[in-house]
Amino acid sequence: MYRINSEVAVVLTTDFFTPIVDDPYWFGAISAANSLSDVWAMGGRAVVSLNIAMFPSQPEFFPSLHRVMQGGTDKMSEAGVAVIGGHTIRDKEPKFGYTVMGLIHPDKILDNTKARPGDVMLLTKKIGTGIISTGVKAGLCTESVVEEFTLSMAALNKRASEIMLEVGVSTATDITGFGLIGHLHEVLSASRCTAHVRAGAIPFFEEAIRLVGMNKVPGGTMANFRNYTQHVRYHESVSDTEKILINDAQTSGGLLIFVPAGKKTALISALQKEGILAAYIGDVAEEEAKSSVRIVVER
Repeated sequence: MYRINSEVAVVLTTDFFTPIVDDPYWFGAISAANSLSDVWAMGGRAVVSLNIAMFPSQPEFFPSLHRVMQGGTDKMSEAGVAVIGGHTIRDKEPKFGYTVMGLIHPDKILDNTKARPGDVMLLTKKIGTGIISTGVKAGLCTESVVEEFTLSMAALNKRASEIMLEVGVSTATDITGFGLIGHLHEVLSASRCTAHVRAGAIPFFEEAIRLVGMNKVPGGTMANFRNYTQHVRYHESVSDTEKILINDAQTSGGLLIFVPAGKKTALISALQKEGILAAYIGDVAEEEAKSSVRIVVER
């Protein structure tokens, strides 16, 4: 964030990664959706972007690069964001993403310190894209599964952000590489709160559940599980599969929204009216004195 004056601050963010799907067009579209998400999670309005591309220099790769750029440009256009430039370098492994600039009022920033006891938590996308990506690379997923998880990652969080601002919420964060537990822990730590999460209410991709049963789990997901275990108390009714899934490293995940309980029904109704998932997954509580546990996961 950079404050321009008492009315305007600039939001700056950047993200890029290696291909998450085989189709170059959708790789570009997902990269754009993912890069934009941080601005919307903070309550900002994305305005302009710069592309970041790393690609092999052999001519046979150029058509794929064109498709990647097209997918990203189309998704940025859908978001109402102008692509005003960028930079491309040679690299053996393709990588693509964006730097995004947005605008926000300095007094209306939804940062990680603003969750409050009594808030409820809503999630706007299914969990499990990291695990499914591993399954796709191993050739274990059907075309319909690939389509479902691709469209989920490419879906913009823009409208969900606009709705939560209209209803009025405490704060929000987007779910990406640190998984649901990791990003939730970030907010709770900064806000000095704890949370009770209902594992049975979390929306998982069915394919991700199947793949965990086959032990097809990416290293990033297992690293999340190890890193955050000390901050989580799992009820004995929570399965090992659920523990892994809620730590799954996501790409372009949904928003985790913290909203006062009295506004829960209004927010769920408004999101669902737009066809957006609105899963009520738990509640925020007071901080536990002298405890490292921030999250209690129950059924």
